[in-house]
Amino acid sequence: MSNSELMKNGSLSLCTEFTLVAFSSLAELQLVLFVVFLVLYLFTVGGNLTIICVIWTTPSLHTPMYFFLANLSFLEMCYISSVVPQMLVHLLVQLKTISVAGCAAQMYVFTILGLTECCLLATMAYDRFVAICYPLHYTLRMDPSVCLKLAGASWMTGILVESAQTTWIFTLPFCGAGTIQHFFCDIMPVVKLACVDTSQNEIVIFIISFIFIMSPCLFILCSYVRIILTFLKMPSAAGRHKAFSTCSSHILVVSLFYGTALFTYLQPKSSHTPDTDKVTALMYTVVTPALNPVIYTLRNKEVKEAFQKVTQRKLHRQRD
Repeated sequence: MSNSELMKNGSLSLCTEFTLVAFSSLAELQLVLFVVFLVLYLFTVGGNLTIICVIWTTPSLHTPMYFFLANLSFLEMCYISSVVPQMLVHLLVQLKTISVAGCAAQMYVFTILGLTECCLLATMAYDRFVAICYPLHYTLRMDPSVCLKLAGASWMTGILVESAQTTWIFTLPFCGAGTIQHFFCDIMPVVKLACVDTSQNEIVIFIISFIFIMSPCLFILCSYVRIILTFLKMPSAAGRHKAFSTCSSHILVVSLFYGTALFTYLQPKSSHTPDTDKVTALMYTVVTPALNPVIYTLRNKEVKEAFQKVTQRKLHRQRD
């Protein structure tokens, strides 16, 4: 008998809290996983915070490209912090519970930041498109007020769309054991606990995910098609290399983020299993945010040079 039928018969009571299965099947590895995820979390927060500080204290990096990078770094810190601290606690305790209100709060923050990142990556692609395809108009098209509006639009899109979707999800009645087959309150594992038929809800969630994940993705692809065409028209190999070097880090980040997001949210329902969902979720909640600081420092000459100068200034002050 389904949850909805049991609910109608009064055999199930509404949930007041959920239990996160997390990595319970790997009981002997809980401490090892705790150490690994803690190191990745501290590295991610420290790396992104370093990028923000370097950009903030280096006047030569006060450009649209690095303004958006600072936004992305701040977003990544919040993004990983919405999931990993709770996961670390659950790796150390036996009772892995979360209140319905706490689960809703986590989903609000996580989904808002996820959609905001989609939009922000599209904004960064637009910045590179203007810089490479219309270099003479770059300062006019990407003046500070325009950059603020683009960043603000990215955040507002994430807040409005995902606040509405999460609020709608938590109007559903949840009953039964309340066991979430995941390590955080992701959309589909939570929806599966509803006591009513959620087939229409899942269709709507898929449509929303398709529109608001694919639209920025298609915009990024179109921007890079134009950028590639401009590359091909450049007379010198040195010019092409210099232009491409400003895009390579962004391309890597987009590939990592969208690769896991598309696999997770746009695959057929029949393809979802708890184990595959956990693995892909680890990629976009832990691994990708940890790689972003590495990608933007190792592959970006200006950031590396600015970081070295900031470090040298601090060392000189300590000696003095």
